[in-house]
Amino acid sequence: MAENSTQPSGPDLSQGVALETLTDGGMLLGHVGDNAALLVRRGGEVFAIDATCSHYGGPLAEGIVVGETVRCPWHHACFSLRTGKALQAPALNDLTCWRVEQRDGVAFVGETLTATTPRLPAAGLPDSVVIVGGGAAGNAAAEMLRREGYVGPVTLLSADPSPPCDRPNLSKDYLAGTAQEDWIPLRPPEFYQQHRIDLRLGTRVVMIDVAAHSVLLSEGGRVSYGALLLATGAEPIRLDVPGANPPHVHVLRTLADSNALIARATAAKQCVVVGASFIGLEVAASLRSRGVQVQVVAPEARPMERVMGAAIGDMVRALHEANGVVFRLGATVASIAQDAVTLSTGERLRADLVVVGIGVRPAVHLAEQAGLAIDRGVTVDEFLRTSAADIYAAGDIVRWPDRRSGQRIRVEHWVVAERQGQVAALNMLGRRQHFDAVPFFWTRQYDTAIDYVGHAEQWDRVDIDGDPAAHDCTVSFWHGGRKLAVVTVERDRESLRAEAAFEQEVAA
Repeated sequence: MAENSTQPSGPDLSQGVALETLTDGGMLLGHVGDNAALLVRRGGEVFAIDATCSHYGGPLAEGIVVGETVRCPWHHACFSLRTGKALQAPALNDLTCWRVEQRDGVAFVGETLTATTPRLPAAGLPDSVVIVGGGAAGNAAAEMLRREGYVGPVTLLSADPSPPCDRPNLSKDYLAGTAQEDWIPLRPPEFYQQHRIDLRLGTRVVMIDVAAHSVLLSEGGRVSYGALLLATGAEPIRLDVPGANPPHVHVLRTLADSNALIARATAAKQCVVVGASFIGLEVAASLRSRGVQVQVVAPEARPMERVMGAAIGDMVRALHEANGVVFRLGATVASIAQDAVTLSTGERLRADLVVVGIGVRPAVHLAEQAGLAIDRGVTVDEFLRTSAADIYAAGDIVRWPDRRSGQRIRVEHWVVAERQGQVAALNMLGRRQHFDAVPFFWTRQYDTAIDYVGHAEQWDRVDIDGDPAAHDCTVSFWHGGRKLAVVTVERDRESLRAEAAFEQEVAA
């Protein structure tokens, strides 16, 4: 995975910093030896923590401080200032913290603090945990169980033959050819061995035996569980038109999908992307960077308008058109031939590559077979428990009670899935933690970063600060006098502040 090479700069914090120069909640970037470090004052305490996010190596000095946490500006990872603990995905690892001593109005950074592993109660824990699904939620849950000190068997069953990977990158840098394949796995194989996570790739679960507390595998074996997490994710929706399934028609969900698309793109000259969604437009941008001519077909009037509104939709369209993408909006695909796509308008587009990005469906067949409550997804309570004892669910399949909106919602975002996996794992260990994380996702269109926090299925007011056309703005979506969601373009700190404000609403 790519990392930001942060070189130590600023003062040597071990030599001392005058407290009067530190504002409450402010950050001072310096170094401890060769390590970049942040000095942060909160009230009468001063903390020293590694300055580089453990996700993509983001510069934490460009983030914000919220309470006793620091938030990464790139993808909203959250770390404890006191312990360095990775509190919220997509943070991968804890950060180093140093002891800070105050003498005569000066803060001196000393030795590294030793991390401690939580001690779990001896009773009341599941005797084993089985996780079905090796995506964001499943992998995050397995890791959280071990980080929290759970010592029982953890089995991670993944139908995907590839190990848990950095899925957002499959349509971005990796597809564009600017990220190496060794960046894509979230962890090396030895990680799972070292942490005693029994990762079984290419293993499909075909049935849950709720009464027997076990799952049946496609090859005929059974795996028993004390607690079960369903994290089966979602499946790409495919076109149902004549000629929809030849080899040059692709979807993008897995590493294998991305590799197949890359192989085809090396010889392709003209591509039709079906769908002006996030995945579709990220694919369009990546293929343009490879020199492929791209046309985007979608029924709506603007790309991304349903989620991000008209102003951002117009900005995204202009950005793509400036990079050579041609839009065919207000149209759908009628049929696909070996060298062309025919639209509902009768227009025929030359294409030796077709990528379908028209959405996904939650993979709920196992939950249905098990008799779990279903409502456009797997229904869970605030602790991510399903209607069956000892079965939890997380990720794209989950429909949960959102305290901000007062409604049940389902969200198909990578970070949401990871955070749900973490909370489900904690609740398997008896923590009874509500899932209250504010939905967040990001997309990168060429060199423009767009962040979204909150959840707005509809709105009656839109406020725009800044200029979308200049790729510098904040767009707020309101309904009934309440702010529901915020989109920012190249305003990382504003996105973090919006997330923190929404969190305060939930906590109030």
